[in-house]
Amino acid sequence: MGSIAPYAVSLLLRLIYGVTNILTKGAFSQGTSACVLVFYRFLIASVLLLPVAFAFERKTAPPLSFKVSLKLFVHALYGMSASTIISYIGLKYTSATSASAVTNLLPVFTFFLAVLFRMESLNLKRSHGIVKVSGLVLCSIGVTVLALYQGPELKSFIHHRLFHETSHDSTNSTRKWILGVILQSFAAAMWALWAVLQGHLFGEYPSKLLNTTLQIVFASIQSFLMALLIERFFKMEALFGCRPCGYTLFWYNTCTFVLPASLVS
Repeated sequence: MGSIAPYAVSLLLRLIYGVTNILTKGAFSQGTSACVLVFYRFLIASVLLLPVAFAFERKTAPPLSFKVSLKLFVHALYGMSASTIISYIGLKYTSATSASAVTNLLPVFTFFLAVLFRMESLNLKRSHGIVKVSGLVLCSIGVTVLALYQGPELKSFIHHRLFHETSHDSTNSTRKWILGVILQSFAAAMWALWAVLQGHLFGEYPSKLLNTTLQIVFASIQSFLMALLIERFFKMEALFGCRPCGYTLFWYNTCTFVLPASLVS
């Protein structure tokens, strides 16, 4: 049963990511800002997880040094706040299907980074090495087809306005679509780098729940500053004047941040 649990959690996460992409795309269609939504996402996650982390790991957590705090801040910057904003901007240019497809590049990027950092072995002279590379190639081809192919629109049986884009959003140019896929792929590479380096970080600060929670707190501060600067620069919606999509936030944050941390040994 223990060997099945990580795969079951991974499948659950894929389902959560897929549903969240649909809800987030619906929020964007109603005019919600990507940067502001990211800030609210991490803010709610911080409020939910901080009491839980301190309740469970307050007595067992090692002292938090300045060096570890700085590392947590940097990991949160590229692996949470910046990468999520980039991914959401890419989602605005594409579709929920494309975003869900691109997330399947995570194992591809993770494997190559693990090989680069000598955390994974690759021997093309043996059958298991050939199978690994073949799987990565097939995965990349499948993602490319799903992400770049724009087929006919299917009629939905759900008629809520949240799930229907406006005419402006539905006529995105091919250039914007490709740009969105590139942004999502870049965000996936950043997430892969974050996942690979978490092993070293957990070695320095082994309290997994508190480790992840502190990164989320840092990400909420970073995303607030990013949203403030970006929204002002482009003269978009005011930070607290937007219409954040409540459907996306409450249940998603705790699952997507706590479950991956529990899988890292």
